Amino acid sequence: MSDTVLAAREAIRGRLLRTPVFSSATLSVLTGARVLLKAELFQKTGSFKPRGVLNNLAALSPEQRARGVISISAGNHAQALAWGAKNEGIDALLVMWQGASEAKIDATRGYGATVDLEATNPTEAFGRLDALQQETGRTLVHPFDHPLTIAGQGTVGLEIVEDVPETTILVVPVGGGGLISGIALAAQGRRVIGVEPELSPALHEALEAGKPVPVKPASIADGLSAPFAGTHCLEIAKEHVETVVLVSEDEIETAMQFLYTRAKLACEPAAAVATAALLAGKIPLADNETVVAVVSGGNVATETAVAILAGR
Repeated sequence: MSDTVLAAREAIRGRLLRTPVFSSATLSVLTGARVLLKAELFQKTGSFKPRGVLNNLAALSPEQRARGVISISAGNHAQALAWGAKNEGIDALLVMWQGASEAKIDATRGYGATVDLEATNPTEAFGRLDALQQETGRTLVHPFDHPLTIAGQGTVGLEIVEDVPETTILVVPVGGGGLISGIALAAQGRRVIGVEPELSPALHEALEAGKPVPVKPASIADGLSAPFAGTHCLEIAKEHVETVVLVSEDEIETAMQFLYTRAKLACEPAAAVATAALLAGKIPLADNETVVAVVSGGNVATETAVAILAGR
């Protein structure tokens, strides 16, 4: 167990929910193993992201708090940072991009943050972030590639191994790599498998190349639309993540439909990718395995959810 994850738990203790783990009889029958779902969509702001945010905010000096914070996000980290900053009286500026989910943009503004939409895509947005950070002197709360972010997200894994100690495999959605690297630090030697969309394969490509490489995320799973994997995340993944598998857009939609209709979990596409890999048979399982798949968030535009659930 990483000391950084234990420290993160203390830093955020009492401020967030300990999200439930549900068994899935149907997934268990379909896969031949015992499968459970870690429901992070019930977390504050609708995803796991506040864990890393609060761990970062707890480390700010008074001077940094006075200058405000800045970050970049497709939506879930933006909402989490806006919420956390508002609660602590810190001004927040979020760089998003044109074409990002209007529901997530509106929610971020609703929590009181300023949203910058000058960038036209995720890659351009990271350049915009660098420029604004230098211009404003704000402290960056990185959405995935910072030790404090990674440790905060690792508290998801800590809860899993405490609540289901017989877990043998943790299956985790992957964007930039903050969640899976944190969970891997908390997994205490258990198998950790990542899942990414074929159209947003940042960590998969980084592991293949041995270094972060640029990708052009284009998946419906917008919560996983990192244009590169984090350097810190990659180093942890090299050592502690067994593999990263890829799922298609059809497989993601099928899994989201499954989670909605069979597990009654109204998740977003990004949160369905771990289940998608299990449903598609992309993770070989023995019948004595206990698998926990992370359902990472539930922030999805109504029109997107309706289209997927209706099979359009």
